[in-house]
Amino acid sequence: MKTHTLAALRWPVLAMTLVLVVSNIAVMYAINDWLTWGAFTYPLVFLVTDLTNRAWGAAAARKVALMGFALAVVLSVYLATPQIALASGAAFLTAQLLDIAAFNRLRAQSWWKAPLIGSLIASVIDTGIFFYIAFYGSDMNWLMLAVGDLSMKWLMAGVLLLPYKALLPRATAIAARLTATPAA
Repeated sequence: MKTHTLAALRWPVLAMTLVLVVSNIAVMYAINDWLTWGAFTYPLVFLVTDLTNRAWGAAAARKVALMGFALAVVLSVYLATPQIALASGAAFLTAQLLDIAAFNRLRAQSWWKAPLIGSLIASVIDTGIFFYIAFYGSDMNWLMLAVGDLSMKWLMAGVLLLPYKALLPRATAIAARLTATPAA
């Protein structure tokens, strides 16, 4: 039986928290009418979740998502805005749990299908929830930003397959070492 202690999951939790906080700050800065800087950083959460899911399993991926969510929301209230923190938290939690479920349904297929399809599906939900809560009623054209953001998430889902494939053996080895039951 795998154990998923905080010590064993500290690096994925730290990575998740860092990506979320940086993305919550970056999303407040538009590049143009279609993109914010957050569109380039946020897709890394799917990489963290999918590596954790493959190496440690769905239960660990859910723990990482929940711990990263809690830490990032608290930090984002201070470093971004309360509205961004709320939008990010709601969108992130919903999307990550969906990504984990989709990944698990596809995990036995080709190595690339689970992370790609899970990320594509979850990105749609994440983008819709986030941009509606974060920017509804503002002077930003949030529908246009949402379309640009979703397009970038889909592009990044394909691009991030390369680091996923490269990091997978290392993540799996670390997970095996940290979750091994000591000999009696």
